[in-house]
Amino acid sequence: MGESSARYWRLAATALSFAVFGIAGLLLGVVVFPLFAVLVGRERRISMARQVIRLVLRAYVELMRLLGVLRYDISGLQRLERGGLLILANHPTLIDTIFLMAFVKKADCIVKAELWNNPFTRGPVRAAGYISNAGGPSLVAAGIATLQRGNNLIVFPEGTRTPGDGLIRLKRGAANIAVRGGRDITPVVIRCEPPTLGKGEKWWRVPACRVHFRIDVQDDIAVRSFIQGGASDVMAARHLTDYLQLYFTGKQERHA
Repeated sequence: MGESSARYWRLAATALSFAVFGIAGLLLGVVVFPLFAVLVGRERRISMARQVIRLVLRAYVELMRLLGVLRYDISGLQRLERGGLLILANHPTLIDTIFLMAFVKKADCIVKAELWNNPFTRGPVRAAGYISNAGGPSLVAAGIATLQRGNNLIVFPEGTRTPGDGLIRLKRGAANIAVRGGRDITPVVIRCEPPTLGKGEKWWRVPACRVHFRIDVQDDIAVRSFIQGGASDVMAARHLTDYLQLYFTGKQERHA
């Protein structure tokens, strides 16, 4: 297959992947999860919904791989086998969330408020009881509560995808959860080569070659040093955010 033909195939395969994602979201929201609401109680329903979403997303990742849209490598996956993890990751592409949700068991996550009303995602998002980023002050408390229940909370502390200039700018919400909840951080570094599906990029602008995702689960970052010595929660969260920004930026720069 020539270079031009291969690129057209990846464009068609990418379009198919987006269509499959939308159809799967609609079917889960209209058919599968309403049955859960009838048959089981709320807590059990949420647990089952999250498990179904993980399995569906795992199959979806493999579909994209088989179609030739992408390939991926994951290192340190065994570190995600624990419970009650606060997982923080950088956010270079549109599908970073899909990767983490596909491989993390008992995953909870903070999602954009608009996904609660999107016809393709509102069914799964509501059934799984994920945390909306419209929660304001209650968002930190909700994050701490889900960790205390033994769930693994996935947060992208940038709040949105990394901009085109590549500069990582973190918000303090994730650090506040870590500091006030007394939780160590499990950092995940995501790289995509060549870059695709970044902030502001159109899905049909497929790269010249198949993209390669590298997902590296790093050693935990202890928060003890940030909260000891009588520092207030506000100052501790500020210092932790500064540290995390340097951490993720450094990982990216060393790779580049």
